[in-house]
Amino acid sequence: MNSIPCLKTGLERSLYSLQVIIFNLLCSIDDLFLRVVIDNDACEDATVIQVDSVNKHGILLEVVQVLTDMNLVITKAYISSDGGWFMDVFNVINQDGKKIRDKEDIGYIQRRLESNASFVPSLRGSVGVMPSEEHTSIELTGSDRPGLLSEVCAVLTDLHCNVVNAEIWTHNARAAAVVHVTDDATGCAIKDPKRLSKIKELLCNVLKGSNDLKVAKMTLSPPGITSRERRLHQIMFADRDYEKVEMVGLGRHEDKSSRPHVTVLNIEKDYSVITMRSKDRPKLLFDIVCTLTDMEYVVFHGMVNTGRMEAYQEFYIRHVDGLPISSEAERERVIQCLEAAIERRASEGLELELCTEDRVGLLSDITRIFRENSLCIRRAEISTKGGKAKDTFYVTDVTGNPVDPKIIDSIRQQIGQTKLQVKHNSTLSPKPPQETTMGYLFGNLFRARTFKLIRSYS
Repeated sequence: MNSIPCLKTGLERSLYSLQVIIFNLLCSIDDLFLRVVIDNDACEDATVIQVDSVNKHGILLEVVQVLTDMNLVITKAYISSDGGWFMDVFNVINQDGKKIRDKEDIGYIQRRLESNASFVPSLRGSVGVMPSEEHTSIELTGSDRPGLLSEVCAVLTDLHCNVVNAEIWTHNARAAAVVHVTDDATGCAIKDPKRLSKIKELLCNVLKGSNDLKVAKMTLSPPGITSRERRLHQIMFADRDYEKVEMVGLGRHEDKSSRPHVTVLNIEKDYSVITMRSKDRPKLLFDIVCTLTDMEYVVFHGMVNTGRMEAYQEFYIRHVDGLPISSEAERERVIQCLEAAIERRASEGLELELCTEDRVGLLSDITRIFRENSLCIRRAEISTKGGKAKDTFYVTDVTGNPVDPKIIDSIRQQIGQTKLQVKHNSTLSPKPPQETTMGYLFGNLFRARTFKLIRSYS
């Protein structure tokens, strides 16, 4: 059916033509129009944020990244970006599980979303050392093994580098890190080319495992402002951590029921439909959208629904070339990459939080104590502010199994009972409920409404 309405007069036709011209102009400008509405009355238990914008590849990731950076928890989301317009609705709560009621916080969220309309280009192909004014950003990737972070920190300390911020991920026998360091004498970024070259050489030697089939790559990164977490996804994706690796010699029993479940189907040759079930956790939506965007897929419609234990997500996607997934090999690759995106940040093991006065070599000393007590760091977040260090470590024993509580007590005595706290043990968390058909029924309902909406404009 013709989508152009019946226009009876020349004035109506002129007005319609003017509307089309204005719309096309909006679509072509770089500084996108973006409208944000924040409502605390529409939902009983969450703040509703609606974002309307001219559509552009990457706009969904921009919005989700802003919400994630502000530590907002997305409990539900409805995504629609067919045609030239983008409209998303997010139900969000704060870290305490409550609505966002403070007027200053609401205003700040609105300003951040409305001012973040420019898409940051990808830096997915670069791994290495990147200097800035305040610090030097070191990007690392290599074979994971017990004690690796301790060895990296020891090298940096010997080279008179102070770690001010860092994030370390491990997945599928691979490790990646983005580490911000300063010169321990000046407190500034390290810019001397010879010294940077020496840092790269020694760190690369540490990252080379004896049985590593993938050589650690170290190259100079171009300047950029891609978020640290997105860089970690890009680094691990480039390192092909989504490829399965058999863990030889480990006595760990893998709990397959806790793994994410991803399916990909094509419908009516228009879309590929991705459904994902996994244990719910912070920043889950960001990790998925980040991976789809960097793999050059566009989310046209979607629904996110989280429960007490489980998250269900359903996306209707196409490649940027306009085609759905076209082969079995491509389908398998998408499934593997999304599973990896979900698993990389999963909180594995015992969560330990260190809060103490910062000093040069602190991280090297802490990770050395962990290594000497046979702890394996699965993930870590390192930060310093106002002379204080606040570091979070997720640890297991060297086989990936839970740590003996007696060992933790011994480590806390060495470091300080008040400085090192046990926060959470994910190995003791209850398992998510078994898969039901409720999500698929809701997905089918959403799909029916989506296609009805599409047909009404066709």
